[in-house]
Amino acid sequence: MTMKLERFSQQHYDLLIGWIHSEEQMYLWSGPTYSFPLNVSQIKAHCSKPEVNPFILFNGSQPVGFVELYKITKHHYRVCRVLIAQEYRGNGLSKTMLNLVINKAVEDFGTIKLSLGVFERNQVAQRCYQDIGFKVVSFDRGSRVVNGEPWTLVHMEKSLITQRLRNTFNAWRFWR
Repeated sequence: MTMKLERFSQQHYDLLIGWIHSEEQMYLWSGPTYSFPLNVSQIKAHCSKPEVNPFILFNGSQPVGFVELYKITKHHYRVCRVLIAQEYRGNGLSKTMLNLVINKAVEDFGTIKLSLGVFERNQVAQRCYQDIGFKVVSFDRGSRVVNGEPWTLVHMEKSLITQRLRNTFNAWRFWR
């Protein structure tokens, strides 16, 4: 199947709402950005911000995931709200989606640095991010409390300078 990222739009709102089944899952996915239960007005308000660039992952014609690039500065974006629909997890789709969004960050936005935050308890996500080159840069202990329990936030970063230079060089070679 062909995997592709498309711009997330209003036609996908109900799909995303259907993928979030619990308050804990909501917080793992969005931190304090959204409150459970997720609804159309929350999504519309968040996605209308100019710094928010949401995408939906398609496997062929089937929507299977969501990811967001959040603009921090001209060349620094944050990967946020990474989610693969429950029925598609465990098939490596997160890495595929993240590699697609990394390429989009470089090619469409001129990004040279990506960052993200992941809860320490989400070991599967941490390994996925590390496997594609993100490095742990710091920990934020005790600033998030869910159901009376403190959750540690792990801050990770990935430099895209090499990838951006490689893309520029390849484009230059093509046009020579």
